[in-house]
Amino acid sequence: LVKIANQFQPDARITDILQHGSGNINSTFLVTLELQPPFILQRLNTVVFCQPELVMNNICILSDYVHQQLVDLPTDRRWLMPRVLFTPQNQNHYVAEDGTFWRGISFIDNSQSFDTIQNMHHAQEIGYGLGMFHRLLHDLPTRKLADTLEGFHITPRYLKHYHQVTEKAQIESSPEVNYCLQFIRDRPNLPHILETAKAAGKLDLRTIHGDPKINNIMIDCDSKEAIAMIDLDTVKPGLIHYDIGDCLRSGCNPLGEETSDWEAVTFDPELAQAILKGYLAVARDFLTQNDYQYIYDSIRLLAFELGLRFFTDYLQGNVYFNVDNADHNLARALVQFKLTDSIESQSETINRMIAEMI
Repeated sequence: LVKIANQFQPDARITDILQHGSGNINSTFLVTLELQPPFILQRLNTVVFCQPELVMNNICILSDYVHQQLVDLPTDRRWLMPRVLFTPQNQNHYVAEDGTFWRGISFIDNSQSFDTIQNMHHAQEIGYGLGMFHRLLHDLPTRKLADTLEGFHITPRYLKHYHQVTEKAQIESSPEVNYCLQFIRDRPNLPHILETAKAAGKLDLRTIHGDPKINNIMIDCDSKEAIAMIDLDTVKPGLIHYDIGDCLRSGCNPLGEETSDWEAVTFDPELAQAILKGYLAVARDFLTQNDYQYIYDSIRLLAFELGLRFFTDYLQGNVYFNVDNADHNLARALVQFKLTDSIESQSETINRMIAEMI
């Protein structure tokens, strides 16, 4: 690790390297330097990101564009964009002798992230963070970005893959497995909602984060304000509803994604209202009437989609997401499906709340 870290800071003395964060895909380390700011060292999962060079090019394009936007769009609030560190060969990544793919990213100091919403102010700041990200990027032409994860957040594709897996897998019956199987069977049309709207010209492609769960939004330790979005590997052309839905899905489950008490999982509309209030404070200007119309659908769909992906990975033997045990992805799927059920049971309340905010 020291040898690899030195590729990004060749003149610095490394004092420590510690595992950092709790991501499901990449391996992340915090590198502490003597007399210089620390930085983030990551090994990209090249099974998931099979074109890692394009991932890094996207992040560099994004970073340059946002830094220019911040110059032209002054704000009285601090907003930071992580910087990519380059090697002495002017490369934005380093391939180690064993073929692993590494990158260095600037560390956002005096900040922290949370796996669950701490209070209503935190919820509003989560919304502000996503809204600010979308505001800074809504004019970035999507043609400038490579689609590094083709099919990512295209729920009908996940459903098709699920059916392919279930046709081949030896599924061991249990109450939990049967619950998931039935839950998916009962919602044959849900996966198509956003893609159908896009095909009909109701929703347009924009630059999206792709994974805006609340622990990817950094909060300033002093001001308690959102100051950055991290984990930019999934940035790509897409529907901003995937971001909005994913943010609300992850933010409005008070028990969190990893709870073992899946039957107690609920969706909190008050947290959703706070997140949307923060989001609209900076994003209202570029949203259309159709954008508002599909917000509820996006919340419901993204919870279902993640449950579908977790359950499919469980049936495949856990080949995509990092797991602690063989049933980990099944447990995660149950949480997301119960969350979907809670969203559906409160559809009138959620839709009314959205309508009042327009």
